[in-house]
Amino acid sequence: MINVRNVTHHYGIRPVLKHVNLHVDQGELVALMGPNGMGKSTLLGVVAGLLTPIKGTIEINSLLRRSSPENELAIRKLIAYLPAEAWIPPLKTGREWLVAVGQLYSIDDETLMDHIDRLLALFELTKQADSAMSSYSTGQKRKITLCATLVTQAPILLLDEPFSGGLDPSAILALKRVLQHLAQTKAATILLATPVPELVAELAHRIAIIHQGQVVACDTLDNLRTQTGVTGDLADVYQHLVNPEIHTNLDRYFQGQSK
Repeated sequence: MINVRNVTHHYGIRPVLKHVNLHVDQGELVALMGPNGMGKSTLLGVVAGLLTPIKGTIEINSLLRRSSPENELAIRKLIAYLPAEAWIPPLKTGREWLVAVGQLYSIDDETLMDHIDRLLALFELTKQADSAMSSYSTGQKRKITLCATLVTQAPILLLDEPFSGGLDPSAILALKRVLQHLAQTKAATILLATPVPELVAELAHRIAIIHQGQVVACDTLDNLRTQTGVTGDLADVYQHLVNPEIHTNLDRYFQGQSK
């Protein structure tokens, strides 16, 4: 469903992605993990078509990005992209915006209205649905962007830190269950970035770890344990791959406090 081939991208002279290769099968949920500034958001932006890679290609459903206007339009109809800091039109109500997004994806009106009502109830936004979104709290704004992503019913979801932005525990549970359902039923192919190992371990079919602009590992948690020789949880495997000095640095920090 998603093929990233030898992608390199940089801002100015600083390379952010270096010869990245990644494949996501149809119906698979792959989680991106990595330290801050190592290319997770850039990779999602490249796959989403917001950024054009300096080198390499992106293929979606056997269509090459930017190969023709027709292919690009077909690809965009398949994808819903949620950035880490998503924009919302402040003067529109939540319901108005969800209707507009759903219509953009050519969803039947009856299906759309029913889905909107269920999403608003799921994320506890029914009371706020007909108020201008400028009045929403930070967490409510994040919830409405999640609703706008899910209302598309797009077969490919690209989600940049979807569990962040002030979500309360009920919203985190709701989103986790929805993503699990989509992955289990293969109703969507999902590529998401999140720094929370516990959520990744519970959700992802495979985990892609990005370090210094490269995918240093991409496999199931069990296979990553085998490859690294680490028998602990995902947090332990992750630290072994990207920051093996963490325990030494912690010891040095606390030793300095005791002087």
